[in-house]
Parts: sequence; structure tokens; C-alpha cells
Amino acid sequence: MQQLSGLDSSFLYLETGTTPMHIGSLSIYDQSTAPGGHVTFKDILNFFQQRLHKARAFRQRVVRVPLSLDHPYWIEDPDFDLEFHVRHIALPKPGDWRQLCIQTARLHARPLDRNRPLWEAYVIEGLDNVDGVPKGSFALVTKIHHAAIDGISGAAITEAIHDLTPDAEVDEPTQPWVPERLPTGIELLTKSAIRTVNAPAKFGRLLYRSAPAFGRVVGGLATGQLRMPFTVPRTRFNGHVSPHRVFTGSSFSLDEVKAIKDSQPGTTVNDVVVTVCSGAMRRYLDAKHELPQDSMVAMIPMSVRADEQRKAAGNLVTAMSLRIRSDIADPLERLLAVNQEGLLAKKLTHTMGPNLAADAAEFLPSTVSGLVARMYANSGVADRIPPLFNTVITNVPGPNMPLYSMGSRMVSTYGLGPVVHGLGLFQTVLSYNNSITISAVADRDMMPDPAFYNECLRASFDELKAATIDLGAASAADAPPKTTRPAAARKKKPAARKAATSRGASAGA
Repeated sequence: MQQLSGLDSSFLYLETGTTPMHIGSLSIYDQSTAPGGHVTFKDILNFFQQRLHKARAFRQRVVRVPLSLDHPYWIEDPDFDLEFHVRHIALPKPGDWRQLCIQTARLHARPLDRNRPLWEAYVIEGLDNVDGVPKGSFALVTKIHHAAIDGISGAAITEAIHDLTPDAEVDEPTQPWVPERLPTGIELLTKSAIRTVNAPAKFGRLLYRSAPAFGRVVGGLATGQLRMPFTVPRTRFNGHVSPHRVFTGSSFSLDEVKAIKDSQPGTTVNDVVVTVCSGAMRRYLDAKHELPQDSMVAMIPMSVRADEQRKAAGNLVTAMSLRIRSDIADPLERLLAVNQEGLLAKKLTHTMGPNLAADAAEFLPSTVSGLVARMYANSGVADRIPPLFNTVITNVPGPNMPLYSMGSRMVSTYGLGPVVHGLGLFQTVLSYNNSITISAVADRDMMPDPAFYNECLRASFDELKAATIDLGAASAADAPPKTTRPAAARKKKPAARKAATSRGASAGA
């Protein structure tokens, strides 16, 4: 039995019926690479069964402390049932991208069952008319609660169900799995009492560690060395959300993204994808005559994991507040401005300390956090208070090589994130095998036309590409050709250089 951290618990406290707090992915696989060229559902179940030991989130469920007097605990589920978590469905004909997006959004909108391990996987067949996808391919939609993983620790889940070759052998578990009995309320309350006794000392240590950081922040703001984006414009994405979701996404060449980055020294891949998302939001809202004059602001999750913690479960993240310069129409100017905003935002985040959010979350009042979240949801106050952010943009790097699951080659993968009241657009950037995908999950009432937003993503990328690498290539082509000396002239070059040296020596004498 292991207690959740305060940050992990917060994703449970803040969850309501209309705002499930799980993350996940939509991945598409070509089963022609599997042994025999075909994968049955029984094969898929066996595949998962053999890999359950590779990620603890697969078989751990949450148990609540009575009256929510303390953060909950993870236990090894004594009633674990794999067939509850892995499910098999199919798209009706024609089986196109629009249908797959709709089905993905429906699955993602449903909360997970808290009486079981907090994950589900849906195998989806019938992808017969999805552009760029081989015939016979299938999709896998995964849902894992944010209390169990963040974007980086989710790599352990990805690694658990993927191999580098289609016929790889899975490692045997080093020790047998042992389910745990459900603890009694008395046992949980006893643990809670012990933690309560130690809480004041822990809170004092937090204040002691945080005081210097707050001093540096105040001093930096006073001198102008640090800046906070205090003004966040209200958009259609900053209100009360419904239970319904939409999903869309596009794939881009990672080489082209890197070429855009390289064309402007000092910029990063993250600057490029933020600029693309900013341009898409600008196009989308402008088409609806709702583009704010001030720059929109994005929450940028940042991992604070050390290398040795990359596979640890749970959340080790902080968040950066970034002005995405949606107020700038020119894509190249926007990219350079995003780069400068990113430098300022990172400086503020590092000055405050990367672990401050996680440390402070340990002292969230577990007894009232859920009640406050439900009151916030039911009151509709998100429609009235000033927003803190306009969207979430998270960039999760992946392997730059082909991966295989169930013997089937992964063709592409898209991220899925949660939307909450006041923040109805979540954009995930995933890189994989020399491609990069940008996907959006949004409230259906706020974005009733996700296909149009997908067009905005592609148009934003194309205009940034035209303003950087395409323009650079055109400039190089228009440059006057370099003159080439005849061979005879090249042979005389040493003598000419010698004469020039002699003349220079004479002039300097």
C-alpha cells in the first residue's frame, strides 16, 4: 500500500462528472507486420497479460480514507480483471478519420471507474478509409488517470506495451504479483493520524525552503527582470464546459519542424509547435470574429523529473505561463516573439523553484478540495471570473524509431488530455519516428467544428514553413550565381598571391 502524493491526489479531488481527469492517446497500428499478418482479440489480451508487471498502474486501484481526512492510497487490486480494461469495438462503414475522431472523443469523455485500476484500452477495428493508413489497420485508444501518471511517466506505459521488433520476447517478472486486501477504515484513519501529527513540521520546512524563492521573485518583478502575464483575455474556451468532447489532430514532418527551428538560431522545437498552435487559435477565433487584441496565454506543463525518475509513476511536473503572441499576424515575427516569451517564462519558473507546486500540493485540504471542485462546477463561476490561461499546450517527446505492439507497427500516435471548467481546449504535441502530431481535445459546445480547427493547424504550419524554410530556399535560388574561374586562372593563383604579398610587404616597409 502506497499513499498518493498531494499533486497526484489533486487530480482526483478536482475531477467531476463533467470533467474527467485522465490522459491518454490514440495510436494506429499496421497489423500486416504481425506474425501471420493478423492479430486476434485473444492475442491482444495475451499480449497485455504478459506485460502487466511492466507498469504498476495496470493493477493498482485507489482506496479513499474515510471522510477524505487524508490523501488516498494505491493498493494491488484483489479483484483485477483484465477483460474489463481491454475492450474491442469497430467503426461502422465507411470507417474514415472523422468517425475515428468522433469515437475517440466519446470514449475520452467517459470517467474511469474508481473502484478498479484507473485505465482502459479500446481496440478499434474498421479503419478502412483513413487516409495514409494501411488497409486492415486498427487503433488503440488508451485512458489512464492523471493521478497515476504524467506525460513523462506515461512513457513507462508506452514502453510496457511496445517493442522495437515485431517478434520481441517479453521479460519475465522478477517476482510474482501479490494482490492486497482492502484496508479497513480504522487502518486508514490510523495512518492519517500519524501524518497529521507530522504535518506542521513538514509545512514549516516547506515555508523555509520557499521563502528565498519568493524573495527572488518579488525582487525580480520589482526590478523588471521578471515578468508575469497578468492580463489573460477571455475567449470561447474559457467558460463552463459540458460533458461532451471533440478530438482532432494532424501529423507533420519532424524534419520540417527542425528545419524551421534551425532557420532561426536560438529557437526550439517547442517554440515552433507553440507558434503553430497560436496561429491555429488565431485563425479559428478570427474566422468567428472573436480574436482578442491581447495575446492569449497558454499553460505549458514542464517535467521536473531527474533522469533516474523518468519511469517513476505519478506526477512530477510544474507549469509555465506563456504568452503565445496570438496578437502577431506575421508567422515569423510570432515565432521570434514566442521564443523571447519562453525565455522570460522559464526564468520566472526556475526562479520560483521547479518543485514548489508539488510541495505545496501536499497540504491541499483533502476534506474540502472535492467539495470546492463540485461547487465550482455547479455554480458556473468559470463564466464570470477572469481566466488564468486560454489553453494547455504540452509537448511530449517520443522515440524517433518504429515501435511495435502486438507485433503490429505503430503508424502514428496522437495525445489526449483533459479539459476543465475555464479551460476548454487541451493541445498535445507528440513526436514519433520522424513525425510530430498536434492534437486537440475540446469541449464540443466551444468547438463544434473540430475539422475546421484541424484546417487551421495545417494552415498555420504551412504559413510558418513558407515564411522560414521555403522563403530561405527561394532566397538562395534567387541569389546571383557565384563566378567560377577558368582552370588556367586557378593555376596562376599561387603566383598572383605571391606577387600581392610582395606588394604588401613593400607598402608596409
